[in-house]
Amino acid sequence: MSDSIRKPAVAGMFYPDDPTQLQDMIQKLLQEAKVITTIPKALIAPHAGYIYSGPIAATVYATLRQIRDKITCIILLGPSHRVPFYGLSVSQADYFATPLGKVPLDKEIINKISILPQVKTLEQAHSLEHSLEVQLPFLQKTLVDFSLVPLVVGDASPKEVAEVLEIVWGGEETLIVISSDLSHYHDYETAKRIDKQTSDAIEQLEFEKIHYDQACGRNPINGLLYLARKKSMQVQTVDLRNSGDTAGMKNQVVGYGAYVFN
Repeated sequence: MSDSIRKPAVAGMFYPDDPTQLQDMIQKLLQEAKVITTIPKALIAPHAGYIYSGPIAATVYATLRQIRDKITCIILLGPSHRVPFYGLSVSQADYFATPLGKVPLDKEIINKISILPQVKTLEQAHSLEHSLEVQLPFLQKTLVDFSLVPLVVGDASPKEVAEVLEIVWGGEETLIVISSDLSHYHDYETAKRIDKQTSDAIEQLEFEKIHYDQACGRNPINGLLYLARKKSMQVQTVDLRNSGDTAGMKNQVVGYGAYVFN
């Protein structure tokens, strides 16, 4: 039986589909990212086109260079933008592909969480979902080798998401990645105010204060915050900007935040 590969669906739209151009772009973003020494157990990164959100995402991915040979498993959660459903969706593919190569899925972990009632297999939730795919090239360029547990999150409570995260938490070999943008399509100053409120709530682990209009990945974010509070974790805002700061107009912007948890 041949391997099942989830091929890149958004290459050319969100990032270059040419491998050399993509590598060069990510390398430049990582080189320009400010350096922090915090070693993350979990992080939040934005998922728009790289010209818009890439500089912000690079600030958290740059932190992985100091542990690039230790992380071997990525638990990746992002919101469903196109398919409404209850719970969290895994994939039965063997690999997720990008222009930089194939990433194997961790079938053992996927089988372990699939016994939970909120976890299901819904391939159509994955087929065109950019929130997961745009994170993979950054991970491929910053880590040595890793397997992947991709989870598209639909309508799920913080407790339901946290229950999944607790099972997959692992040790220093496992990194939790939450993919989310912040506010959408406000003017520049309004977006800055809303996104600052969201960042404050994330730093204080106050998942009750984060609503759908503040972050498209509100459900996976709130699940992480729910568990992070239980584990008494610390959160650091590494970057907070919007598309008006990077490559867009200021009359209608999308907010981007980058956060590390330890």
